[in-house]
Amino acid sequence: MVPDAKPQTFGDLEPSRWPGERLGLPESGPGSVARVGRRIGGLLIDWASAMLLALLFTPYESVAYTWVTPIVFGVLQVIFIPTLGGSIGHRAVGLRVVPLTGGWIGVWRPVVRTALLVFVVPALVWDSDQRGFHDKIAGSVLVRS
Repeated sequence: MVPDAKPQTFGDLEPSRWPGERLGLPESGPGSVARVGRRIGGLLIDWASAMLLALLFTPYESVAYTWVTPIVFGVLQVIFIPTLGGSIGHRAVGLRVVPLTGGWIGVWRPVVRTALLVFVVPALVWDSDQRGFHDKIAGSVLVRS
């Protein structure tokens, strides 16, 4: 490879200096990639909200409660991401979900993102930009507000 040449393949990519650099996002402040602490805080708020709302439909001790909670969680995500720019938990900790292409997030991205997120595993697999598999597939990124 020529010393000053730009990388041409994925394996030739240089490591980024901060999460989101390759996406054109700032290192810190508004618009920077959300870090782990805020992500976990937002997720805990969202899951607690889903658990409380699920209690309106099913008793806590029932088997149905274990199924209703993730459904409520998913519905809340799909409703609030396109309308508020993030879930209640995201907004409470100062985050928002944006498409990589810019503009409005739309409806299909939150649906895809949430469907994958409910399976949990995609959220545990991150790239160097700290984007989970669910965000990569949906073409979105969780950033600071």
